[in-house]
Amino acid sequence: MLNFLQIPLPELFALLAAIAFAAGLNVYATVAALGLLARFGHVPLPPALQLLETWPLIAASTILFAIEFFADKIPAFDLIWSALHTFVRVPAAALLAYGATRQLTPAQQLLAAALGAAIALAAHGGKTALRAAVTPSPEPFSNVTLSLAEDALAISLTYLATRHPYAAATIALALVAVIILLARFVIRALKALFRGAEKELAG
Repeated sequence: MLNFLQIPLPELFALLAAIAFAAGLNVYATVAALGLLARFGHVPLPPALQLLETWPLIAASTILFAIEFFADKIPAFDLIWSALHTFVRVPAAALLAYGATRQLTPAQQLLAAALGAAIALAAHGGKTALRAAVTPSPEPFSNVTLSLAEDALAISLTYLATRHPYAAATIALALVAVIILLARFVIRALKALFRGAEKELAG
């Protein structure tokens, strides 16, 4: 059984990279999955993250995941939701990485938090760019299918990270590499996201 406090540093950072990517896609699903895995003894969390396995937090994150599950599939409203969650997913990933590395030096903790935030931002940006490509489609099925795939990837990547950190990190970092290669499109998509959200709010 994987233990945050005992695994080697490279494996720990691999684990955190995968979880940060998952949080960038859907932070509530990631937190709920981690909490449930810890609650049922599949992964012992470090002291700083043991709040995640309490029933109130598991319930709250599950409810928020359920809300996002539907909000993410409503045309126009999903623009506002995604724009606002830029300021939730990225900081949450940084806090998860920081809390999971409490046993390391302060410099290593800050590095872990920075990497977690950067990976989550890449995942969020890639998700936004992909949404921007399919949202103009008049039929709703492509957007719904994409949203379901994102939710499934976030949950499965979180689970895989607690079982096979290097495999999960390889998947996450490969996706980050693709997103970086498409960085110009991702940046345009993020700008369009905030412009679209602003228009929806103004309307």
